[in-house]
Amino acid sequence: MAILTVFTPTYNRAYILKQCYDSLCRQTCKDFVWLIIDDGSSDNTKELVDEWKSKENGFEIRYAYKQNGGMHTGHNKAYELIDTELNVCIDSDDYMPDNAVELIVDFWKENKDSSYSGIIALDVYKNGQVIGKDLPNKKSTTLSGYYQEGGQGDKKLIYRTEIINKYPAYPEFEGEKFVPLDYKYLLADQDYELLIMNKPVCVVEYMEDGSTNNMFRQYYRNPRGFGFMRKEYMKYNKGFVSKFKNCIHYVSGSFISRDWSFVKNSPKKAMTVCAIPFGFVLYLIVRYNNREGK
Repeated sequence: MAILTVFTPTYNRAYILKQCYDSLCRQTCKDFVWLIIDDGSSDNTKELVDEWKSKENGFEIRYAYKQNGGMHTGHNKAYELIDTELNVCIDSDDYMPDNAVELIVDFWKENKDSSYSGIIALDVYKNGQVIGKDLPNKKSTTLSGYYQEGGQGDKKLIYRTEIINKYPAYPEFEGEKFVPLDYKYLLADQDYELLIMNKPVCVVEYMEDGSTNNMFRQYYRNPRGFGFMRKEYMKYNKGFVSKFKNCIHYVSGSFISRDWSFVKNSPKKAMTVCAIPFGFVLYLIVRYNNREGK
């Protein structure tokens, strides 16, 4: 059995998915499975994948179709299906350097230990520039700890499947299609550290139709999903400033969703009350930036 599953949630990305496929065909190590989670695409994604599956690729391709529900539901579906020791998400508009799987597999074989949840590695732009900062020069870290210590930029997370499945699935809110993926990572951070591999394993391109470039709109359309995550941050983040910022965002999201019981449901009630004026101002800003015709 392969050691690694590369999983790719996708929605109407047939026009660019071949970039990811081609990069997997070029891998110097084929000890992986590619799992495509089709989140209700209406384009020719399935036909494209069927064509690729009929070829001698050197690795197994699996395809699963589900009703459209957003990125987090694609991750939920993937975690149900993955049966390899490790897994990594490569988004449909991203791809892997030719030696990425080899780096991951060799590093894990050399350093694997049940006390770690997996590996944290680098994302880079197409020109090879590291996104944000390099990882610290030490053996391990948590994802939240990395950012609390001044880390910057997206990083690639390779998790042990048995560890990531220990934690609850991403919640699904009716009428919404986004819950921050940090949820499972934050929970894993409470129990495990990630081994540091200061090498690039993913080339990232931020598309105009991607979630990163549409975060204001995501925030406005999915207030309960964001509010859920803000409460989790309040529970686990360290420091008054971080907790208070999350209270402000939680209040703002509660105004958007018309959830008037937000103080009662907050894990930091007094702080949430103090954040109401600031949260209301943020709510007005978010609403203004999402006004019709903008």
